[in-house]
Amino acid sequence: MTEHDQTDRQTRPPTDPRTSWATWTTQSIISGPGGVITTEVGPISGDLTVHTTWVDGEARLTVQYTGALDWYTVSGSPVAAADESTARAIHQAMVNGVKAGHGAVAPPPALGG
Repeated sequence: MTEHDQTDRQTRPPTDPRTSWATWTTQSIISGPGGVITTEVGPISGDLTVHTTWVDGEARLTVQYTGALDWYTVSGSPVAAADESTARAIHQAMVNGVKAGHGAVAPPPALGG
């Protein structure tokens, strides 16, 4: 059902995060010492690429060696993200975490937004 404004024109319904999506990729990040922790293989470090997909109200974070085929889930992913701007902030926080190293994991939702 669509809401109407005072002039009886149809207005757009609010965006439902369950039907919206966005994606960001940052390539060639040189990780700090200790790299990033993944679910599948533990810590990885070096020249890395971070990819975030926002869908179903969560940011799904993955990482790979830049130029490789295999993607790994970042430990702590997915992270709750009610909207696209929060998911984008989580992506940037993850990029910063990879740069810092020290066994980076997915940022908590409060730090992403």
